[in-house]
Amino acid sequence: MKTKPVKTKSTAPLNLILVFSLMAFLGGISHPQAAEPSPPGGAAEGDKDLWVRYPGKSGPGHSKQVVLISGDEEYRSEETLTQLGKILALHHGFECTVLFAIEPRTGIINPNYQANIPGLAALRTADLMVIATRFRNLPDDQMREIDDYLKLGGPVLGLRTATHAFRIPVERRQWLHYDYRYNGPANWVHRDPKYDGDQKAWTGGFGGTVLGDTWFYHHGYHNHQSTRGLIPPGVRGSPLTRGLSDGGIWGPTDVYAVRLPLPGDSMPVVLGQTMDRKGPYLENDAFLGMRPTDDVVAGIGHNPTADRGQDRYHPNDPTPPVAWTKSYQLPNGPKGKVFATTMGSSTDLASAGTRRMLVNAVYWCVGLENQIPAGGTKVDLVGDYSPSAYRFYSDDDWKKKALKPSAFREMN
Repeated sequence: MKTKPVKTKSTAPLNLILVFSLMAFLGGISHPQAAEPSPPGGAAEGDKDLWVRYPGKSGPGHSKQVVLISGDEEYRSEETLTQLGKILALHHGFECTVLFAIEPRTGIINPNYQANIPGLAALRTADLMVIATRFRNLPDDQMREIDDYLKLGGPVLGLRTATHAFRIPVERRQWLHYDYRYNGPANWVHRDPKYDGDQKAWTGGFGGTVLGDTWFYHHGYHNHQSTRGLIPPGVRGSPLTRGLSDGGIWGPTDVYAVRLPLPGDSMPVVLGQTMDRKGPYLENDAFLGMRPTDDVVAGIGHNPTADRGQDRYHPNDPTPPVAWTKSYQLPNGPKGKVFATTMGSSTDLASAGTRRMLVNAVYWCVGLENQIPAGGTKVDLVGDYSPSAYRFYSDDDWKKKALKPSAFREMN
């Protein structure tokens, strides 16, 4: 698979001096050359402007094909996955294709348009699917590409909202089991008996069945408490955690709650310590006033819709996992490998530790974990990276931005 590097554009007001100071603190920047795009397998040449591709340079990932699927309304996965794709291609040799939520009439990126992610035919030759979607309701042909990949036991790396990747109308019975509410847990605010079904191997839709859990709730105080990664003692000697350390993984997104214990052979790799913001809330700051240097461990969480029935609780008792490994197996199919994390906003990727966690995870997913260097993988930022604050945008906002995949191709 051939690809094309990307220049990440900010889609929210930013204090650029502050952002770039933080980026210097969290990780470096490099500037490679751009490449011409080509269509994924099965796609028409005329459709090539609907995705971006990054050709792999030299490295352990040479000839391995990674398909990165964006499409969430809040956490700017179109920024996260283009930067991750560039890092994988240019520092590690992976062939990367990044897909987007595209409004068909205009060809612009609009994550609010939940029914179209062109280019999913690239999964037919993929060695890894990286997914960061939220509430997608894709047409039959696009759902079939994902379904076929999973039935073959292909490796999956799921980020943030992938726990609730799909929201399928009840009349679409063929794909209903992918919905995040399908055979959902009892005593859950999202439980809907219309989504109880006879496919008993599927619980909690794609998130619950493949990744290990469906959507639960914001465990940390959304917009006000950040996530500090801790490495559990049991995995400190694992290739997955090479180059990772307590506090090295950080993100301004709050910790997501997960149901404990995680199912089956799940193994926590990173725990998410909820941290209080020391300074004021800054609406126009990409990190909303939170900083990786914030050192106050939160003693009170706040979520009025928490499924545990409490508005106030201790978010670090226990400290929940924010990244784990597991296996999955669809009926009559082979087992596949999963690395799931509830981190993954574009601002989370400002942290070199967060980037290294994801790149190490890619190596593990495709069976290259023994080639992870002792000090961890190289994760220098590629090109100008000014991540946008996470928030929802209206259709009018996306129309004004007129952002197309081509905006992510150039590096300078």
